[in-house]
Formats: sequence, C-alpha cells, structure tokens
Amino acid sequence: MAFELPVRLVVSHDLMVSMRVALRYEADDPYAVRAVFDPQGEGGTVEWFFSRDMLAQALSEHTGRGDVCMWPAGESGRDVVYVVLRSPAGSALLEFPAQGVESFLRETWSVVPPGAESSRLDLDAELAQLLAEN
Repeated sequence: MAFELPVRLVVSHDLMVSMRVALRYEADDPYAVRAVFDPQGEGGTVEWFFSRDMLAQALSEHTGRGDVCMWPAGESGRDVVYVVLRSPAGSALLEFPAQGVESFLRETWSVVPPGAESSRLDLDAELAQLLAEN
C-alpha cells in the first residue's frame, strides 16, 4: 500500500521547500516503512527505510538515533512530526503532517496489526536464505 503526503524540507528558519513523499508499507516486510521522496518531481527519487514502530512513537515522543531521528512538534504537540535523515552526503530536516502520519499508520495497522508482525515474517527462513547466498 502507498500513501502520499505533502512534506516540507526545512532549509532554514525562514525557508521551507514543499515536496511530496510516498510512504509505502508491505505486509511481507511488516516492520518497515519505505519513504520515497521525489525532490524535483521529475523521477529523481530518494528512498529511506525506517521502522513502523518508530514512526508511531514519533507521534508522541522523540525517537531514533544516528541516521534517523523523529519527534512531534506544534502548538498542540502533535501538529507535525519532524524527521531528520542523515547520510555521508549530508542531512535533511523534514516536516511531516502528524494527521497524515496517523492516517497512514491506521491503514498499515489494518493490514498487519501492531504486535502481529512476526506472524508475517519467517525469520528462520530469511536467515537461511541469507546464509545460503554466501
């Protein structure tokens, strides 16, 4: 399933650039959310993967370390979710609408409820396949 959201890239306190992100969730990879950004709107996409649980946690508190950090903000504390993405090429501060994030998560939970992820993923088979490839 895919869910498109408007996001803003925070360049400075006074400058934000609007873009869209496609959040994708697949039941056969139940722990992950894929965020696909198209900054120029011309197919030059950038993809990031992060935990569905982390995204849910970011609606109420600061979460993450290293490459991905998220936290809620706004007058009611839940207006937006800030996401920082870091790579060797640089970092980006993105502002997601909290209501859109909540709607996306509700849809993913209807596909795979929280706590039921392990029933969709055979970790032993995945590990065996990885070891067989080496």
